[in-house]
Amino acid sequence: MFILPHHLAAFAGRPCLLHRDRVVSYADLAASAQRFAERLPFPRGLIAIEMAPTPEAIAAHVGALGAGHAVMPLPQGEDEAARRLEQRFRPHATWRRIGGRWRLVFHENPAALHPDLAMVLQTSGSTGQGRGVRLSAGAVTANAEAIADYLRIGTRDRAALILPLHYSYGLSVLHSHLLRGASLWLAEHAILDPGFCRALTASGATSLAGVPHHFTLLDSIGFAENLPDGLDCMTVAGGAMKPAAVRHWGSVMGSRRGRFVVMYGQTEATARMAWLPPEQACRAPDAIGQAIPGGTLVLRDDTGQDLTRPEAEGELVYRGANVMMGYAETSGDLSRGPELDELATGDLARRGADGFFRIVGRRSRMSKIAGLRIGHDALERALEQDLGKAGQEIAVWGNDERIWVAAPDPSDRLVALTARLAGIRPQHVVAIGCPRLPRHPNGKIDYPALRNLAAEPRQGASLHDIFARSFAPRPVRPQDSFASLEGDSLRHVEISLLLDRHLGGLPDKWEQMSIAALEQPSMDNDRDRGRVSQIPMPILARAMAILAVVVAHQTLWPLYGGAAAMVVLLGMSVALHRREALIDGDRARFLRPSLRVLVPYGLMVAGYALAWGQVPWASVFLVGNLALTTPETHLMLPYLYWFVEAYVQMNLILLLLFGPRVARDRLNRAPFMVGLGLLGLGVLLRVTLPEFWPLPAGRSQFSVPWVFYLFALGWCIATATTARQRLVVLLAAGVILPGAAWLGGNWHGAWIKYLGLLGMAALLLYVPRVRAPRPLVRGAMHLARAAFPIYLLHRLVPEALMPVLGIGGETAVADALAIGGGIALGLLAGAAQARLWPVAAGLMARRRSWWPLSSGRSSA
Repeated sequence: MFILPHHLAAFAGRPCLLHRDRVVSYADLAASAQRFAERLPFPRGLIAIEMAPTPEAIAAHVGALGAGHAVMPLPQGEDEAARRLEQRFRPHATWRRIGGRWRLVFHENPAALHPDLAMVLQTSGSTGQGRGVRLSAGAVTANAEAIADYLRIGTRDRAALILPLHYSYGLSVLHSHLLRGASLWLAEHAILDPGFCRALTASGATSLAGVPHHFTLLDSIGFAENLPDGLDCMTVAGGAMKPAAVRHWGSVMGSRRGRFVVMYGQTEATARMAWLPPEQACRAPDAIGQAIPGGTLVLRDDTGQDLTRPEAEGELVYRGANVMMGYAETSGDLSRGPELDELATGDLARRGADGFFRIVGRRSRMSKIAGLRIGHDALERALEQDLGKAGQEIAVWGNDERIWVAAPDPSDRLVALTARLAGIRPQHVVAIGCPRLPRHPNGKIDYPALRNLAAEPRQGASLHDIFARSFAPRPVRPQDSFASLEGDSLRHVEISLLLDRHLGGLPDKWEQMSIAALEQPSMDNDRDRGRVSQIPMPILARAMAILAVVVAHQTLWPLYGGAAAMVVLLGMSVALHRREALIDGDRARFLRPSLRVLVPYGLMVAGYALAWGQVPWASVFLVGNLALTTPETHLMLPYLYWFVEAYVQMNLILLLLFGPRVARDRLNRAPFMVGLGLLGLGVLLRVTLPEFWPLPAGRSQFSVPWVFYLFALGWCIATATTARQRLVVLLAAGVILPGAAWLGGNWHGAWIKYLGLLGMAALLLYVPRVRAPRPLVRGAMHLARAAFPIYLLHRLVPEALMPVLGIGGETAVADALAIGGGIALGLLAGAAQARLWPVAAGLMARRRSWWPLSSGRSSA
């Protein structure tokens, strides 16, 4: 690997990185890289790095590679994307900004690596979900050398780095300049920022690399007329640039004896595969050029034969030392060796008489309608040329039934023109209005987003509508997922029910899937349809727990432990859905889901206050479970509402425990070990305070010391991701829960309760889903969604409504009416809450000044 501290030190005091007002020399970078490498306490591992354009990120990148580690670049400032990549590829450590500071976080159970693996890059992905690309050190070095060779990079050159460093193009600029001892200006301004041109001129940059969209933006600010004097090279890659634009910029740079270089590449080839000599920019503006030094380009037909005749058209295939080892879908793929000696690009190309290659389309971007093969890329170019509107953006996509065209001004004329150019009938063309085409961060058109925009609506609400209503007033985009939107347990059950109805079943791991991906028809193969479906075990446990609570409160049946089971499930919910807010120190975000509990509870408190003619102050301040008074005084609600008070108190305890940054860092590194620590704390509280400092009238069972260990047990269940961790949790539960039965009076009810909880813990650990008839699945989901309203309201039926109707007595009929009525009342309230909460949230969003949790991120 060329990026070694001693290689960088060879350029000694020469400037390397310019960042803000700081100049980092090669010697400085080598020293910082060495210090970072020394912080890694293992001989070789995968290091995930947030590739921000800062000396800290670049030093970590250089230090990790130089020490023989493999690097996985992470997108800058995208915490959720970074966490998904960490879960998917299991790095040994992560270097990224947490709470505004750079931190090195170590991970448990890291992936095994092949000795040749040096980098894991992500493709942009036409489906919106990039693929991992495995690159060897030889591939990275070969590509950097080839680029530095044909661009003639020397020590006096300085690149303006405006490209994201987690993309292969941005990294290729970094690597090729570090190879030759050149310097890089790390731009902080976006192109359209007022200070960009001034900062670029002041930087002394001699070259600028961008994607076609960057040059469209540069044109919009008149950059061509105000080029810095020292800028003598501009390069473009990352997508096809229109020939007119190539000719324009080639002419601009040629007039000042500079160079405009068109390049072609893919992440799978470490960055570059072809380049167009700058003197050909105006002569062959539609070409990608020739193979880079050390590489070879050939064309191949559908039978696998190489094409040699002039103007032949086939798939472009590249051979060279910079070809990837192969793809990586999961961490298990990182131990595989090289699998390719050539790269089939998926692009259709032809070689002209001048020897240059020209891309004519994508194999995947083709339609076959009425026997005609229609290339979407070629049709895009033809439409832009025929419409003759400078700067008008048009996108084309389709299938074997129709062609879609997105344009700022869709019209019958556009449909007719598209049909004529494609040679099909107008009924096969659909035009949609799109004033501004959606684009990926690398500037390429986001075709999945366009497909989603043009998708035919299904009956009823769309998935986007479902998510938008549930997460209102927060804006929801097609690329969002339940996880990225930071969903909580109540929303989880609610959306599970709606997805089951909308999709005919719940896809595996739907929480991590984008809304756009959930809408894809290909998901149909992953769903259970017909009479049998699946229900996640936590949702089933939630339904069974609330059913046990209602029955136990009405009858003498030995169904004990429903509320305790809900505490366990609460611990799981916080660990799964709210842990990241704790890690970030964002108190407002952590507490915000509590509104969905406290608002209904507040209505209950208000109702009791009206009925009693007295405010139950202990319940208002959520301390009724501390035995300060009794319900008979009307200063607190009935005992059964202790759960809400304990819920809030445990939330506050977590904020206190994870207030210090060191505790949050530990939580980020090892959530399971933290869970075991919480479990130990909970057991300590349970065996001390209630036993040696009992609350009066046996009310210790309603207090946090009595139940916190159950919350911690749920946390451990949620964060146990390996077989060993699950076994540890099961063994711990097997000791703790029988001990709690003994401490709880050693009577048959205690043993039924805690052994039942032990069985539930085992199911939650080892049985992720349960197959059952669809009516039962949907019934359980409805119960789980309404669990909290049922909990709040079920006792109103036997204690308030039935006496008014003259129904009472300890009979089976009365018990059935009380149980059924309580559940029905809660189901109605749950359905009403699902409809009213988005409206209420929208009203609160409009009045942020009095919304108590609108303060944003904590400064801690």
